[in-house]
Amino acid sequence: MTKRRPSIRPRAALLGGACLAALALVFAGSGGGSTGGRTIPWSTLPGLQRGAPPWGNDTATLPRRLRRLGLHRLSAEGTVLHIHQHLDLYVAGRKVTLPAGIGIDDDTFITEVHTHDPSGVVHVESPALRTFTLGQLFGEWGVKLTRTCVGRYCGRVHWWVNGRKRSGDPAQLVLGAHQEIVVAAGPPPFEIPASYAFPFGE
Repeated sequence: MTKRRPSIRPRAALLGGACLAALALVFAGSGGGSTGGRTIPWSTLPGLQRGAPPWGNDTATLPRRLRRLGLHRLSAEGTVLHIHQHLDLYVAGRKVTLPAGIGIDDDTFITEVHTHDPSGVVHVESPALRTFTLGQLFGEWGVKLTRTCVGRYCGRVHWWVNGRKRSGDPAQLVLGAHQEIVVAAGPPPFEIPASYAFPFGE
C-alpha cells in the first residue's frame, strides 16, 4: 500500500484543517497555553549553540537532534494541524531575532515546527493532530531553553503568553493557535504585547 504524502500548501485548502486544529487546541490558544508537554533532554542534545546571540538557524546540526526532539523529516508541510504563534525573545535586555529557516534543511526536508522568515512567526504544520511545545522549537534552533536559561544566559527567565505572566518551564508550553509568546532572560521589556497581528490566512 502506497503511503500518501502530505501536499504542499496552498493556504486556502488548509483552512478546514486549521479550523479543526484550532478547535482541538482551543484551550492552548485562548487560555494562554497549557504546560506539561515533552521534556527536552538538553544535557544530551547534540550541537547546541554556545555563543552569544544572534543565533543562526543551525540547520547543519539539526538532523542529529530531531529524534530526541520528537520531530520528523517531512517532504512537505503537514495539513492536518496548521496553526501559528509569534515569539518575542529578549536576552540581557536586548531583542533577539528568531531567524528564518529553523526546522528547514534547504530543499531536503521540513519539520512540523519551523520558521519561514525573521518576523518571529512560528509555523506548526503537521500531518498528524498532536501537541508541540516551545522547547521543540528551541531544540531544533539549537538554543537551550529552561526555567533558568536561554542559551548560555542563566539566571532569571521571565515569560508571558498572550500578555499573561507565566511560571514554570517555558520549554513545556504547548503551542496553540495565535499565541503571542514573550521570553526574557534577564530584565524584561517595558511593554509586554498581549497579541500579534498575524497576516491574513495565518
